[in-house]
Amino acid sequence: MSNPISHGANMLGQNRDDVRQHNLSALLRMIHQAGTLSRSQLTASSGLNRSTISDLVTELQELGLVFETEASAAGVGRPSLQVSASDQVVAFSVNTDVDAVTVGVVTLAGEVIAKRREPTNQPTAEKAAAIAAKVIASLRAELKPGTRIVGIGVAVPGQVRVADGVIRLAPHLGWVEVPFGPMLSQLTGLPVFCDNDASLGCVAEIIYGNAKGFSDVVFLFAGSGGIGGGVVINGLQLRGTAGYAGELGHVRIASSKEKDYSGLEGTLESLVRRNDFLETFKLFAATDEELLLEISRSNNAKAQKLIENQTDSLAAALGTFVNIFNPQVIILGGFITGLFAKEQQRLLAGLKYNSLAAANERVLIRESGLGSNMLMIGAAELPFNELITRPSTTALVSAKVKAPKA
Repeated sequence: MSNPISHGANMLGQNRDDVRQHNLSALLRMIHQAGTLSRSQLTASSGLNRSTISDLVTELQELGLVFETEASAAGVGRPSLQVSASDQVVAFSVNTDVDAVTVGVVTLAGEVIAKRREPTNQPTAEKAAAIAAKVIASLRAELKPGTRIVGIGVAVPGQVRVADGVIRLAPHLGWVEVPFGPMLSQLTGLPVFCDNDASLGCVAEIIYGNAKGFSDVVFLFAGSGGIGGGVVINGLQLRGTAGYAGELGHVRIASSKEKDYSGLEGTLESLVRRNDFLETFKLFAATDEELLLEISRSNNAKAQKLIENQTDSLAAALGTFVNIFNPQVIILGGFITGLFAKEQQRLLAGLKYNSLAAANERVLIRESGLGSNMLMIGAAELPFNELITRPSTTALVSAKVKAPKA
């Protein structure tokens, strides 16, 4: 699968007939990531001439992937034609977590138009697939006439073999070598693509969130399934030889004997734990929004001590990442945004203490810009990337076609 994060030369088209499909893909990716662009912007960004842009936009319109509108004329001359990603092309997103299965509907422009969260308790893969399939069927029935579906993207808190949708290890869920992608495809009749949740969150933040415009990024996400991350260097996400890179939560930062969900001692994930906050606040389960609210308004000594300890551990890890990757920006997602909001100065001071001055002097720290929609948007990028790579040959499914029964 090609990298959905594309910058620079990867976004440039060429004027040769034998690369028409490449040009079609390049234009659709630009429109998808921007939402709306004028023809003149497409011409300037792609390096193609106006005539070629006109032909390609017409072809994308005929495929039902984009539509054009006339912008209001601000001055003299013809109003500029605006090209927008179709809101009638959608993908389903699924996030399987220890306490809930969440399903969303995302348009080709990156807008989440529907989302439902079904609480559960450490579901088996079979149960999670059944819940997701049921919610997808319900959401599918509510889509507007004419809507077409690209497929389903799944974000999983664990190691995923992207090529075939097999979950190699999701320790918090207790899943080992589970063919979740084929399982969900069988239940829905739709193509399914799976990947690690933090890797997908990183993609979403680069395209639509607070990492947009940066080429060197460290992304860290803390959820119910532990801590993961993503690293972008010179505009490309690091995936490693087998696709499992970015496991930043398993970096050892202390001599502690506390183990993380994968059994490693003294790691970031073992010392910065969501469950510790649930226990402190006496919550059986909570959404990120609910947990962040509790962290922000906590005023008892026990909670404050926990916040400070976890902030110090987070700072130690961030300092290590700054030393290794020298990023322009660090994006924090999940419950650790509450630590940043509550103890920002402590976190910044700890980062500087744990990193080299030359590396940390220009780094920025930001919260996720997409909030609770981050994983929905990131997961949708999986099927959308397939469509964008092959816009003229990827089959779309009518929303009103009944999926086969399991």
